[in-house]
Amino acid sequence: EPPDVPNNFTCQTQDMKRVICTWSQGGDTYLYGPHSPKYTLFEEFSKKFIPCTVSCSEQCSCSWDVGQQRIFNITVTVENPLGKKTSMDVFDVTHRIYPTAPFQLWEECTNTEITLYWKHKNKGIELVCQTEVLQPNGKTRLQNSSGTHLDYSSITVGGLQPYTEYTARIRCGAAQHFWRWSEWSKARTVRTMESSPSGKLDIWREITPVLGGWNVTLFWKQAPKFQANGRNISYEVTWEKIEEGSKPETISLSSVYNSTSIFIDNHSYRISIVAKNNVNCSLPSVLIIPRATEALFCSFLGTELLEEEQVNGTDDGIFISWETRHMYDSYVIDWCNFPMLQPCDFQWKRFDSNTTSALINSAAFVPGVRYKFHIYGLVANRASLLEKKTGYLKELPPLYDPTVEKIDLTSNAVTLFWDYNLTNESGFVRGYHVYVSPVQEDCSLEGSKKHILPDDSVLCKYTIENPEEKKYTVKHLLPNTKYRLVVKAYTGGGETPIVNFRFIDTPFNSNMLYLLVLLVLVPSFVAALCHWKIKWVMEGCCPEIPSPSRSKALSFKEFKIGSEKVLRISDCIPDVLAVDNMVEAQKL
Repeated sequence: EPPDVPNNFTCQTQDMKRVICTWSQGGDTYLYGPHSPKYTLFEEFSKKFIPCTVSCSEQCSCSWDVGQQRIFNITVTVENPLGKKTSMDVFDVTHRIYPTAPFQLWEECTNTEITLYWKHKNKGIELVCQTEVLQPNGKTRLQNSSGTHLDYSSITVGGLQPYTEYTARIRCGAAQHFWRWSEWSKARTVRTMESSPSGKLDIWREITPVLGGWNVTLFWKQAPKFQANGRNISYEVTWEKIEEGSKPETISLSSVYNSTSIFIDNHSYRISIVAKNNVNCSLPSVLIIPRATEALFCSFLGTELLEEEQVNGTDDGIFISWETRHMYDSYVIDWCNFPMLQPCDFQWKRFDSNTTSALINSAAFVPGVRYKFHIYGLVANRASLLEKKTGYLKELPPLYDPTVEKIDLTSNAVTLFWDYNLTNESGFVRGYHVYVSPVQEDCSLEGSKKHILPDDSVLCKYTIENPEEKKYTVKHLLPNTKYRLVVKAYTGGGETPIVNFRFIDTPFNSNMLYLLVLLVLVPSFVAALCHWKIKWVMEGCCPEIPSPSRSKALSFKEFKIGSEKVLRISDCIPDVLAVDNMVEAQKL
């Protein structure tokens, strides 16, 4: 193939003594040996070929001595047996200066400035140089310096943080007729000098009543605007009574500590904490602990008496909001990252007076753990407890099932009594579910909802929405039937699967038993009695021969022989007299 046009053909100098031209080689011609591409450089003004040797790797280059000539018109030609191509560059050597990279960097430092020095090989050429400073936050800062023409150059970079590492490098270009920057120098890491700590520590406290006073645990951390500005950081805690001129007490702690505990009596105290380095101290951070008879006692009682409000978690944290109070100049929320442990990794966060809500997040927050938050208002370094919140990053089903302690059973109803500890759960207990069904069949009791188990069996489900209600009566049961039942607590995270049932047997219905007695036994008894007295009844009700003693005809003046009434013939006049038996007649 014929050769490609030499692209990006440019010429430049580093020292005004020698020019180097470079260009892109182009694609493969697939011709080798004596037929491979040949390069020549020709200068149009002098009508001479440039005496240089072309070398090609990633790109092609060729260099030669400038001599006295300053303006050039260079044509590069590439040819092979299949064709040739050319490119041209017209330039003034003084406009094509590409300096060598600075070298041998060194520095002088203060606490906020770095002065960098370096050497360069471009003697007699006025340079402009650019310094790149890499800051601790990853951002870069560029600063230019001009008028550099000595054996060494320098630049001062100000506005830096004390006792902080910076990485700097330098490049230069021609001050007149700027062409392009040189390569960067080797990077140099420099640390500024120490200075007094800037800003204040962010401090907070936890107060516990003890015999004769209060145990105050003090915590501190470096606020966002705080800068240690040095090494060998330590902390100094000072406390003194406000009411009387007592001597302050002071303790010093090394940088590995971020808390300490002190005992104070029932007086008001001023507590201050400063950070120290080898140079000086930071400004003090101050807390006022009021007298026990004042706001402190009220604040401690408030911890016990204020009702906790439930708050909701999100994927990003736990959302907290509070009522604004215009008398406070800031707010503080504190909590424990590990509320079940001691120490609990006590944390706090500070907000300005215009803030009334916050999303509290922590890498330590996990689902199923209840976190408690205290919200304080601060004015003149005095804190007052305002609100209490409690919530979960994410609620989980309850850890335990309620304990059924008592069962009242009738033939068609069962009343369950259970006990359940609502605290230390994996979610807010919202209520209870009572599940029941006959052992041998699905359930369809009146007033219930259906609940289908994984084995497709159907339970009756009853919901108690008040977590304080720990009693429920299931009605409309069948007598003399075996039932299975279970009580489950549920939270915002649901409830655990049903595993274990409790079994009951409903008794016979006593009313049905009485009815059975009335309908079966009484008629049977009457029938037996009637059969036993049938002759007596028949003789009494319809005898074959009526007894004369029961006849109205015997309603005469009483005359007895023994126990029987006797009718004397003289007492009556019969219509007809018949004698059936002679023997009887004889007796008469």
